Amino acid sequence: MPTFFSDTAAKGLDPGTATAYWGYTDSIASLFVLLLSPILGAIADASGSKKIFLRFFTYMGAISCLLMFTIGAGNWLWASLLICIGTIAFSGGNVFYDAFLTDIAPPEKRDYVSSVGYSYGYIGGGILLAAHLYFILNAETFGVTTTTATQISLASVGVWWFLFAIPLFRNVPEKKIATEKRSAWQWTRIGFQDVRHTLSKITKYPELIKFLIAFWFFNDGINTIIKMATIYGKEIGIGTTHLITALLLTQFIGFPSTLLFGKIAEKVGSKVTLFITLFTYLILVCIGYYMQSAMHFYILAGLVGLVQGGSQAISRSIFSRMVPVYHNTEFFGFFSLTGKCASILGPFVFALVGQLSGSSRLGILSLVFFFVVGIILLFRVNIPKGEKEALDDEEPIINV
Repeated sequence: MPTFFSDTAAKGLDPGTATAYWGYTDSIASLFVLLLSPILGAIADASGSKKIFLRFFTYMGAISCLLMFTIGAGNWLWASLLICIGTIAFSGGNVFYDAFLTDIAPPEKRDYVSSVGYSYGYIGGGILLAAHLYFILNAETFGVTTTTATQISLASVGVWWFLFAIPLFRNVPEKKIATEKRSAWQWTRIGFQDVRHTLSKITKYPELIKFLIAFWFFNDGINTIIKMATIYGKEIGIGTTHLITALLLTQFIGFPSTLLFGKIAEKVGSKVTLFITLFTYLILVCIGYYMQSAMHFYILAGLVGLVQGGSQAISRSIFSRMVPVYHNTEFFGFFSLTGKCASILGPFVFALVGQLSGSSRLGILSLVFFFVVGIILLFRVNIPKGEKEALDDEEPIINV
C-alpha cells in the first residue's frame, strides 16, 4: 500500500507531500483506536464477549481491504479513509485477539506462545506477499495492468483475513464468566464504569505503569519504522520491485527470528531479550538516515525482520504477566491504547519534521529519541514485582 499510495493514490502530489499525507493518515487512524480501545476492552470483560468483538473487527477490516480495489489515480483521500478503517479494524481486533493469550497459555509459556503467534503471522503474510509480488511483476502475463494487479492484491487481503479467521472463531475457546443479559447501551455504560474504576486503582500497579510508559516510547519508534520505511524508500528513489522484495525478505526472516527470540527469552529472561531488540532498532535508525541504495534498504529490511516480531511478542508477554486477572481484556485495551498513542506521535513527528525541513532523513533521525527514552525507562521496570502486584489483585469486575 505505501508504494501504491505514493505512485497512484497520491498521483499529482510531490513525493514529500505524499510521504507526509501517509504519516498523517496513520496518525488519524491511531487516534480513533486510542479513543476506542479501553472502552471496548472493558465491555468485553464485563460481558464475556471477546470473540464477538473480534469477529466484528475482522469483518470490518476484510471489507475495507476489498474496497481498496476501487482506489484510482489521485484518490488519496479515499485511500486514506480506507486505510483508517482498516487500521481501526486491525488494531481494535488485536485488543481482543491479544487478550486470548491469558486464556490459552500459562505464564511460564507465554513468551514462547506469543512468539509462535507472531512467527506464524510472518509466514502467512510472507506467502500472500510472495503471491502478490509474482502477480504484480507479471501483470501483463495475466492480461492486466500493474495498477489493476495491485488493486486485486489489496482486495485479496480482505479474503485472506476473513478465511484465516474462521478456524479461530470455530475452535479457540473463550473463558466464560457469569453475566446477565443486558442491552448494548447497558454494556457500554458498564464498560465506562469499569474504565473509570481501573483508572482509579491503576496506581496499585506501579511496575505495570512504568512498563506502559516505556512501551509507549520504544513502540513509537517501532511503529514509525514499520509504517514509514517503505514510502520513505520510495521517496529517495528506490524502485517498487526492490521495496516489495525487501518486505518479503522481512516476512521470511521474521518467522525463524521470532521463534528464536521466544527461546532466548526463556533462557536469559524477557527483559534482556527486549533490550537486545531495542538496541538493534537504534542501529536500524542510523542505517535509515544514511540510506542511499536498494542494498541499504535490503539490509534495513533484514534487520527489521530479525527483531520486529521478537520485540512485539516479548512486550506482549511481559505485559500479560503484570495484568490483574479480573481485568484482562480491559488492560489489554490500555496496552493497545498505549501502542496507539505511539502510533499517533511517531508518524506525525516523522511527517512534520520531513515537511518542515524538506528532508525525510531528519524525520527518521528523530526516532532515536523515542528508542533512547524507552530503553532508559525499561531499565527501571521490575517485572517480578509487577507480577506480584497483579497476583495480589482479587477484586472482581463491577457489574451494576
